[in-house]
Amino acid sequence: TRNTGAAFSSFQGAGPLIGVLAIGVALWLVIMLRRNPRPPEAWALALVLGGAVGNLIDRFARGDGFLDGAVVDFIEWWWIPNFNIADASITIGAAL
Repeated sequence: TRNTGAAFSSFQGAGPLIGVLAIGVALWLVIMLRRNPRPPEAWALALVLGGAVGNLIDRFARGDGFLDGAVVDFIEWWWIPNFNIADASITIGAAL
């Protein structure tokens, strides 16, 4: 399914705002990775950064305007909202 919102299909239609926030978060994560290269924290930050960048690429590639696109949530399980690998990466990184 096409998701114009945030992770797990929340905030539908807020694509440009979410895209701008994701760019800011990605830049902040790069700074944090450079300042704190210890392995446990670095793995968590890298997972979140990879997920954010993956979803940003999807938004750029599937949009008509600036960050006006959508990500494709292709993993469907009946008991949770649809998601993609980038969403899973963000969730796992945040949990670590």
